[in-house]
Amino acid sequence: MGKSLVLAEKPSVGRELARVLGCRRSGEGYIEGDRYIVTWALGHLVTLADPDVYEKKWEKWDMQTLPMLPQTMKLVTIPQTGRQFRVVQGLMKRGDVSDLIIATDAGREGELVARWIMAKAGWRKPTKRLWISSQTDRAIRDGFAALRPARDYDNLFYSAQARSEADWIIGLNVTRALTCRHNAQLSAGRVQTPTLALMVEREQEIRQFVPKDFWGVRLKAGGISATWRDASGNGRLFDRTRAETLAKLCGSGQCAVTQLRSMKRQEVPPAAYDLTELQRDANKKFAYSAKETLNIMQALYEQHKLLTYPRTDSRYISDDVVATLPERLRAVMVDAYKPFAQEVLRARPLRTKYLVNNAKVTDHHAIIPTEESPELWRLSGPERNIYDLVVRRFLAVLMPPQEYEEVELTITAAGERFQAKGKTVIHPGWRAVYGRSNEEDDEPSLPPVTQGQRLQIASASVTSGKTPPPPRYTEASLLTAMEKPHAQVEDRNLRKILEQTSGLGTPATRADIIEKLFSAFYIERRGKELVPTSKGMQLVELVPQELRSATLTAQWEERLSRIARGQESDRKFVEEMRAHATKLVSQVKMSEAKFTHDNQTRKTCPDCGKFLLLVKGKRGEMLVCPDRECGYRKSVVQTSNARCPNCFKKMELRGEGENQMFACICGYREKLSAFKERRETSGAGKRDVEKYMQQQQKKEEPANSAMAAQLAKWLEKNK
Repeated sequence: MGKSLVLAEKPSVGRELARVLGCRRSGEGYIEGDRYIVTWALGHLVTLADPDVYEKKWEKWDMQTLPMLPQTMKLVTIPQTGRQFRVVQGLMKRGDVSDLIIATDAGREGELVARWIMAKAGWRKPTKRLWISSQTDRAIRDGFAALRPARDYDNLFYSAQARSEADWIIGLNVTRALTCRHNAQLSAGRVQTPTLALMVEREQEIRQFVPKDFWGVRLKAGGISATWRDASGNGRLFDRTRAETLAKLCGSGQCAVTQLRSMKRQEVPPAAYDLTELQRDANKKFAYSAKETLNIMQALYEQHKLLTYPRTDSRYISDDVVATLPERLRAVMVDAYKPFAQEVLRARPLRTKYLVNNAKVTDHHAIIPTEESPELWRLSGPERNIYDLVVRRFLAVLMPPQEYEEVELTITAAGERFQAKGKTVIHPGWRAVYGRSNEEDDEPSLPPVTQGQRLQIASASVTSGKTPPPPRYTEASLLTAMEKPHAQVEDRNLRKILEQTSGLGTPATRADIIEKLFSAFYIERRGKELVPTSKGMQLVELVPQELRSATLTAQWEERLSRIARGQESDRKFVEEMRAHATKLVSQVKMSEAKFTHDNQTRKTCPDCGKFLLLVKGKRGEMLVCPDRECGYRKSVVQTSNARCPNCFKKMELRGEGENQMFACICGYREKLSAFKERRETSGAGKRDVEKYMQQQQKKEEPANSAMAAQLAKWLEKNK
């Protein structure tokens, strides 16, 4: 009997699989045992070919060659990872390898990674699929004991391939058309563009918004604070004189409690986390970007094995997972979680009413803890924060509802109605898991009163305010808008269509879409707010109307889901995308719209001589050449990790060469040379600078090479 070749998506996962499977002999790019050979990709090893692979004329960006519509899409190996592809291909051709086990991520993109490698390498032998939702030793062993035929996932692959081909056909054609038509680095995509359009539309609403002053009246009597309401329940007055007259009329004498309602209510626990909901909460509480949260989750899933598969769109678990809940609860009996886990375990049978729903579980169930008990000290600060969110939500959803008494009363003074609400918690239920830190909109409890009771009025005062503009998007609210774009649409018919679709993108792709908008300089961050740049706002005007539509894109995503379920043909979908690309390119060609670089400087590009553009990236300001083929860019201001010795805020690094200087918002200034000297004499300099350099290397935007060189020399000297 031959050996089984196991194909993982990443080296870290491959090594863990090899350990559990008993493979101990290491080779270049693989680990071998008596029964299994474990190898891995490095993410994608194979991708769709660039346009020039199909036709030489497509090598040049020229409007006359558009649209580019290859009859058959070709696969090529990615040059940077070609060595590992050759390793995998060599293993597939070994005579003692009898079958392949796909062990890439259990999702749409993971399936694509494996199938494209198999296709390019010419794999023809039997294939099975490992499909697991956590990376614990037990989950891996159970998964290998229940391998499924790879053909069960053919439709998932067809969906992934259709998505990739559609993005190539639409994205590359429209991007080239826009760039050639307007001589600027512009790009468009079927998910990216409507997401940007949401932010641009909101920004236009904010700019056009004219605030209005309004007033209200607050009555205080018998220890109760009540707010004036008209007959329809509205408490805003746009006539100041009217508000002042009401306050004067009701400001003295007595009032009466004319209506009193007391109701006992329950608040059920929230559903468990899917990826989008977790990204939302992490952004609200810790200001993590969607991409950061996903990366942290991947570490907790793959490296620490404490949480289940992150890229899920389900907030429930299926019946077959229920039997594992006691073991998962015992695993989290640490630290502050212990008393709540014990309380849940004592309540037999477990309350799974709000957690189990087979009909709402797709490829993967909700994100919950695994059966691995955590060593919390091993987790970084961000990992600890995300783990805390997931564990508390897991415990909360298994606890009883919160019980409370809600009191609403109406007070009448001088013939005018005032309303007050109060809330008294009877049993905290699931809210106890969060303690006082949980964000609650609880009204204060009211003093005991009876209907008909008369109260002495203490005061009646006029309150004032202004109607606020619509809020700008944060990553949290943008994720919500991408998930549920129907909330942004007024047209009833369009809203109904959007309600029935899956939104813009998927939980697995939304973080990358937001990152692309940053890297293309279409949006920038101001505090927590995301603001479209002039380039982003102009792009939405230049892109064909159809491609801005959240409706159309959401329908596309829904069709991809149908392909994954075997309910629609992937080839039909791709053919429609080809026709669609032809129409979109034609619209760009005929457009009379103009694009203006309003961030152009008088500094010239050292490579091509064009005037450079000043852009604001996620981590500072950069000078960028507008010529796509040139690609020159230089950092001007970087947000560093060096702390100001005065106010301890992060400082910016400005300038270049010997003139580089740290600058703080408080006014503190320090040359880079002085900073290095101060760190060296403080005894902690080497560690600080090493950490700073590592973090700079991780950034997508190029770090300042002059600074990197200086720091590298300094580290070498201090070894």
